[in-house]
Amino acid sequence: MNARTVGRPEPDEVPSHFVGYIKRVPELDPVIACASQIEDTAALLHGLSEADAMHRYAHGKWSVKEVVGHLADIERIMAYRALRIARGDTTPLPGFDENAYVPVAKFDTRSLTDLVGELRTARAATLALLRTFDADAWRRGGTASGKPVSVRAIAYMIPGHERHHVEILRTRYGVGAGSH
Repeated sequence: MNARTVGRPEPDEVPSHFVGYIKRVPELDPVIACASQIEDTAALLHGLSEADAMHRYAHGKWSVKEVVGHLADIERIMAYRALRIARGDTTPLPGFDENAYVPVAKFDTRSLTDLVGELRTARAATLALLRTFDADAWRRGGTASGKPVSVRAIAYMIPGHERHHVEILRTRYGVGAGSH
């Protein structure tokens, strides 16, 4: 397991909308990045009250709870894509509209503790999956949202996406700064 060699994805393995996320992950192993970051994210959110978790930094923006729910949704979708591609499934995988998912999920009706628990559970499942991939699986490519993508690009996108949203939680929502 410690002999895992993922390698950074080549430009032709990365859809343009993933590039910014992947740049946020300098680590050489996305599995290690995923494993370490979940505790940091959970700790960042731990001190928030339920009222703070309902905060939106602007009209029409997601609440903190909705951001956390969105992270869990994307984690599941990306892990599913990685599974399909790693297993050699060449069926093009459809895109999705994350903005349509959030209102239907009603994340604001749930406790922040529950949502963070769900994110931890999704991450644990992702880690269990990623740790099964061999060198061939990491390099395997497929199509998602009409774009070529590799398993390793998806694996880097997962922690990069979370880092993107954690930065927004810190800078625009004021999470971790004491109060808004």
